[in-house]
This record gives sequence, C-alpha cells and structure tokens, in this order.
Amino acid sequence: MDDSSLVWDDGALVTIDQRGLPHEVRELRLGTVDEIIEAIKTLAIRGAPAIGIAGAFGVVIATAAHTVDGVVDEARVQAEADRIAAARPTAVNLAWAVERVRTRVPAGADAVLAETMDMLAEDGRVNRAAATHAADLVQRLCEDRPLRVLTHCNTGRLATSAFGTAIGALRVLAERGAIENVLVDETRPLLQGARLTAWELAEAGIPHRLTIDSAAAWAMATGQVDCVLVGADRVTANGDVANKIGTYAVALAAHRHGIPFVVVAPESTRDLDTATGRDIVVEERAAAEVTGFGGVATAPGNTEVFNPAFDVTPSELVTAVVTENGVVYGTNGEAEEDDSAPGAELAAIAKELYVRGWMPGTAGNLSVRAGATAVVTGSGLSKGELTPADMVTVSVEDSAPLPGQRRKPSAETTIHTAVYRTTDAAAVVHVHSPYATALATEAGAAERETALRITDFELIKGLGSADPTAIDIPVFPNWRDVPRIGADIERYLRDNPTAPPVLCIAGHGITTWGENLSRARDRAECLEALCELVIRTGRRHAFATLAERLEIGLT
Repeated sequence: MDDSSLVWDDGALVTIDQRGLPHEVRELRLGTVDEIIEAIKTLAIRGAPAIGIAGAFGVVIATAAHTVDGVVDEARVQAEADRIAAARPTAVNLAWAVERVRTRVPAGADAVLAETMDMLAEDGRVNRAAATHAADLVQRLCEDRPLRVLTHCNTGRLATSAFGTAIGALRVLAERGAIENVLVDETRPLLQGARLTAWELAEAGIPHRLTIDSAAAWAMATGQVDCVLVGADRVTANGDVANKIGTYAVALAAHRHGIPFVVVAPESTRDLDTATGRDIVVEERAAAEVTGFGGVATAPGNTEVFNPAFDVTPSELVTAVVTENGVVYGTNGEAEEDDSAPGAELAAIAKELYVRGWMPGTAGNLSVRAGATAVVTGSGLSKGELTPADMVTVSVEDSAPLPGQRRKPSAETTIHTAVYRTTDAAAVVHVHSPYATALATEAGAAERETALRITDFELIKGLGSADPTAIDIPVFPNWRDVPRIGADIERYLRDNPTAPPVLCIAGHGITTWGENLSRARDRAECLEALCELVIRTGRRHAFATLAERLEIGLT
C-alpha cells in the first residue's frame, strides 16, 4: 500500500489493520456499515482524520445498501449515519465527516462517494500544508540546529489518510535535515507510539528512540527535548486540546521546562461550537486494555479500572495550534501574529480606524464570530496598539469570556453578542466615528425613540438596506448600564428581522455588521460618510421618529 492508508476498491474500504502492527502488516477490507463501526471501535482504524473519512465511506456503503431501483431509503441511511457518527464521541472529525457527506444521500451513493473521495484528496493536501506550517514554526521557535523532538501517540499516515499531521511535520523537518532524533512516547495502554509511530518513523528513515510515557518529563528536565509535536482529536473554540491520554502530562512538563508544545491538526478538528474542553465528552474504554496486554493478564482479577481514552490540555499550556491555515492559536490560546488568525485582522483594522479617529484611545470594539463564540478586542487597551494577543474569546450566548485568558472583554461586548444572537452576522464593528455619532446624539436628545431617516444619497446602497433610496437607522438610548443597550438592540432586531445592518446609539457611536469584517467596516465607512453629507448639506429634515417610520416602539 502506498502513502495513502485508506483506499476505496469496488464497493469496499481497504486499509491497514492497525491492530496487527508492527509485527504484521495485514490488509483489512470493510464492505458493511457494521464492519466500518467495528473497525473504528476496536482501533483497527484510528486517528481523528482517518476515522472521519472511514465514517464517510460507511455512509457510502449504507446508501448503496439501502437503494432499490434507484430510490434511496433516506430514513434508513440517515439512521446508519447516526450509528457511524456515534462510534467514537471525542474525535470531532468523525461527526464532521459524516455530517458533510450525509447531505448528499438524496442524490444517491455515487454522489456520496464523490464527496467522500473529494474529502480523501483534501486530507492529503491539508496534512502537508499543516505539517509545513508547523515545521516552519518549530524552526522559528527553536535554536537553528538539528532538533530533539518528543511526540505522543500516532499522528502519521495511519492516523490520517496520507502524510500525517505532527508526524508529517517531523517528515518535513527531516527532509530539511533539521531532525537529530525523535523521542517517541510508548502511549499506554495500547502502545500506539511503540507499535505505530516507531514503525512509521522507521519506514520514513527518521532517527528515533522509544521511551515509556512517564520518562518524558525527565527527558525534558535533562535537556533531551527541544520541542513537543502532537496531534489532536478536537480543538475547542478557546484552544483547549483533546488528544490521546497522556498528552496533558506532556504539556505540563513542557510548560514547566519552557519547551514549545505545538499541536498540529486539520481545520476539521477545530470545534468552534464547543466553547472549552470542559464540554468535551471523554470516551472511556474497556478495563481489559489496562489489566492486561496481548491476552496476558498483568493485574489481579476484578481490579477496578479508570481508562479514559483521551485527556484535555488547557489552552494556556499550548504554545500553538497549527492547521492548514497556519497558526490559529498561540500562547494562552490566543491568536499568534500571522495573517491567517482572526486576531491579526482585528488588530490591523482597529489600528486603521484608530488613525482615522474613529476608535480614540480605548473606545470602540471589533469582533468576529466563531461558531458559538466570538473573538472581540480586549477592554481598556489603546486601539492603536492592539496585537493579536489582546483579543478575548467570549460566549455568544451570555457574553461571558471563556476561561484561561489574560484579557477581559468590554461591557460593549453585549452589543456584539446581541447582534450575533439575532442575525447571521459573522463580524461586528462598533466605532465612535464623529459625524454619525454627532448626528445620532442630536437625534437622541430630541426624542428618545428616534430613527434617522435619510433619503436620496447614493451611499445608502452601501448600508445593506432593502430600499436603496431610503433608510431608517434606529437610534438607541445610551443607558449607563451597557448590557441594557444590548438588550434593547436584541429586542429590536428580533422584532425587525429585515432591518438594515446598521444602528446608532446616542452619544455612544455606531454599530454595523456583515458576513465578514471587511463588509462590516465598509458599512461603518458608508454610514459615517452619509452622516457627514447630511450635516454638511443641512438636511435636518431627515429625522423621523422610530415609531412613525418603523411602527414599533422601544421600552
């Protein structure tokens, strides 16, 4: 078998049976859903990306099995897809891959297979990209000499479909002549490091030594480790990392000794709908995996066992999470300064708006949504000096910051989350641009329930209004209790789902949103320019009460 560990052949998935390694390289042919599930549960196929793609092939098999005369029994196929997705709960890739292909079920087995084959091809490209980014980062972080790298569990082509993630990074570094030796944790209780990683490294010709898991900390203490490279089964929104049991202990030791701890995983392993590692369901496996090995008992009979398959490493112990997009989290789970991280874009646009005078001092906030969370500029910081490390991840549901962060979110975060809860916005801009703020403040002083009605200006087209010739922009009162402003906005947006994506707060600036940060910023620019035209032309008649124009009232 070539570099790919998963091959589709005449209606069946063909792979290496990882239970036989390293002594026996045997082919496993899986032609039924039950066989796919059994292979995943028994670790014949293992590794988050690999079981995800295997699960997708299971949906192909299910669709073909439940198609008669060209008609798909969708209910039965979807039930089979549910069974496959539940085979292993901790690795998010399995559910992600099944969810991706099950949308193709109505179109038939060939359509599901085409989507799965696309996913298979993507995996190899994604792994190489992530591995290259990780290798680049390691060489920036570590001394320019051949490196001693420690790894845990197995993250090569056996755990993916091709090339590997953390082992892929080791392969890239080895190609560059940058590896002196790899220290391989045996990875108890099933010895994926000893049985699989050592086998793959030998296959690739990369020098390595095998060690017991409990020796890793001492190897670091005695100067035998320059860097740690591991994979992941799930990365939460705040950068917590679920991986094979023992990873947390390695991270603690690396943190104690000041050694970079780098996680390499595909974007599909990032679970932005799970806020923190505390929300992850950690699978526990059979007691027999601990009380014996290879059919030989090593513990007294009836010994009770604690056998979690995974642990969760808090983001503050992770130097970086690297995907095919580059570094997505840095120290303390916050974004590194690279062009692919949301924090970098937030910092860059904040500086731009600061120079314009729209975010003077510490005023204003920017945010981008990430599933059930949002990344927002930190509180009490000059917007002209922000770095990606000055961002805060908060829960959209309650605006609360996720744990393990050194910055605090502003009270204005409640304005952002109100927008996210009521619209499909992916980014929010809240600034204190002078003309729009002045116009809104004047309107708010005249009457509390107020809207700015503006007509005929060409710039209205840039605000996302359904009517390109006229717009009613709500002006909200500036309550001292900022969350109350957020509550007003949320109530208004729920009552007016077609309202344009712009609003004003009397004495408190403007808020705009859109499908990305650039579009939200563009709308803020259009609104500010529009308000400047109104003020300069003296068209004060543009005011109208919110009740008159939108036939609603704010309380």
